Amino acid sequence: MLTNRSFFDLDNVAHRELFPDDHPVWEPLKSLKAYMDGYAYPPLPAGLVTGAPLAVTCVLHEGVLLSGEGIAIEFGDATKGKLKVRQEGQALDGASVVMAGAVLMDNRIALGQGVLVETGAMIKGPAIIGDRTEIRQGAYLRGYCLVGRRCVVGHVTEAKHSILLDDAKAGHFAYLGDSILGNGVNLGAGTKLANLRFTPGDVPAKTPNGLVSTGLKKLGAILADHVQTGCNSVTNPGTFLGRKSVLMPNTTAPSGFHAASSLIR
Repeated sequence: MLTNRSFFDLDNVAHRELFPDDHPVWEPLKSLKAYMDGYAYPPLPAGLVTGAPLAVTCVLHEGVLLSGEGIAIEFGDATKGKLKVRQEGQALDGASVVMAGAVLMDNRIALGQGVLVETGAMIKGPAIIGDRTEIRQGAYLRGYCLVGRRCVVGHVTEAKHSILLDDAKAGHFAYLGDSILGNGVNLGAGTKLANLRFTPGDVPAKTPNGLVSTGLKKLGAILADHVQTGCNSVTNPGTFLGRKSVLMPNTTAPSGFHAASSLIR
């Protein structure tokens, strides 16, 4: 019922080893730190990791940091492959762009191809960011964030110790704490995935068969593939939304398991 395979289409997941089919759906969060600490991060050029806002926009192509001279950038939608970079008229396929004013705080940051990091974003490592993902203005990745392909971490969105599978989007004013967004999940503006209970102890998983221990003191929400949340919605710690569920605007989801295609209002 609450297994990785029941929540997520895993056939094309880039970090498949984190998601054994029949294991509980919260186990990827328990394994995330060890996985990311042991990940082989490609070396980033020294001029990109400064711990301070970048003075100039940087282009990363095939592991090489390019100067801005002769670089033309078309800031289209990166998630749709419309971020275009040209040098002296030649297309630099797969080039990623980190705009002036962005802050990268750690060498343990992996940037995929065609990634856009906008002005004012702050990324603390470790972080893994998949191809054609946008980290938008004011986004704050606090460490141990694994972000898939064609994702959006949007304006004034904060994420810590969380996983976004492919095409997941947290576009505006969201908080993701110790949470997983499945493939194609979309969070409405102002969605908050709370991860810490007022009462001490682990966050349990409430299932139709009773409480199950997760062994996690912090656990936000785990949203299965294609879940949608409305603006200003909130999930309580230990919320599990089944595939294609909808959390309506201005609504708080009770903790526990909600079956596929649930409408929470």
